[in-house]
Amino acid sequence: MKIATLNIENLFHRDKSLIRNGLTKCVTNWISELDALMPRMQKSVNDMERIRELTFLLGFENIDNHPYGVLRKRQGELFLKQRGYTNENRASQLTDWNGWIALHSVAIDHKAILNKARLVSEIDPDILILQEVEDKASLMDFNSIFLKEYDIVPYDQILVLEGNDARGLSMGILTKNGYRLDAVKSHGLDFVDRADPIFDIDCQEYTITTPEGETLYILSSQFSSDNESKRKIQARKVASIYDKMKAEGKELILVCGTLNDVSYSDCLSPLLRETDLEDVSRNPRCRADKDKGEDAGYFRMGAYRMGVNIKQKDYMLLSFEMTQKLIACGLNRKGMWPERNSNWEVYPTLKNKVHAASSHPLIWGEFDNAKWQSRTYFPILE
Repeated sequence: MKIATLNIENLFHRDKSLIRNGLTKCVTNWISELDALMPRMQKSVNDMERIRELTFLLGFENIDNHPYGVLRKRQGELFLKQRGYTNENRASQLTDWNGWIALHSVAIDHKAILNKARLVSEIDPDILILQEVEDKASLMDFNSIFLKEYDIVPYDQILVLEGNDARGLSMGILTKNGYRLDAVKSHGLDFVDRADPIFDIDCQEYTITTPEGETLYILSSQFSSDNESKRKIQARKVASIYDKMKAEGKELILVCGTLNDVSYSDCLSPLLRETDLEDVSRNPRCRADKDKGEDAGYFRMGAYRMGVNIKQKDYMLLSFEMTQKLIACGLNRKGMWPERNSNWEVYPTLKNKVHAASSHPLIWGEFDNAKWQSRTYFPILE
């Protein structure tokens, strides 16, 4: 049985607010100002003059005056009118819509999509847990079209549940080879003091039956990226869910996801130090391609391990019983673009940051399929 988890950072389109851009503060301010001026129904002379100034500063005069296509509305639906369109009258209450729309998402580069598929197919897990998926339709297309390019068996069970964040940060799970998803539970409606949701995105609980008839329990979550106190509350909540599972006699438990903090952080202490969960990246069986050059013998603060000097944000944590079944595990970061002076092996098609599959590594674990036998406890003789 092979299980993998990956923050895939969307499949085909990603919200603009989630993309780190290289624009200067001045350019960002000009764009924001132009976006605020354009929707105004009544524009003053000063507004029009400022729009001309901003378009000049942003280099609009360098753009081809003959667009590739324009959006129009026909019979209640938007359509793309190709190059060579004729001039049309402005829209009114009685005519078809003729205007512009602001897109809040950006298309992901085709090579990046292929690298996402290549990353998944290289490990080819029986159970794949994903964070930051835009919707189920996209994941189904990714499964049937892009994974097919790499000749792996497609997944026959696909589930995506939208969380509390509306920017396309849903969570998904895919299973195949006889592994069956039997139950799903969302903790997105768990609140702090009956006011704010504990999880900005979600914490989802999956119950899976293996071909051998065992029951596996998976907790997938994504913690706050900018609020330490919220992150600790989230870690405490996941720890309490895990402890409740253990108290109910559940043994084969896996906790995974983007926890957005390093392992020594106090924020994650309720999960990493106050439970018996073990991090697969600290396991002696863990395999990962090391950095090339000087970083190979270096252990950066917060890194996964020596020679794997990327800041740890993603985790796969195992209960004691699950750890006993672990055969092999590892990190695959061939789809990540090396930042700064870092250097590691990447896919041949990954030529720059735009082609990266994700800024997160894929974490995987392989487990013994043999029927699990409950532990037998022996009294200690004094």
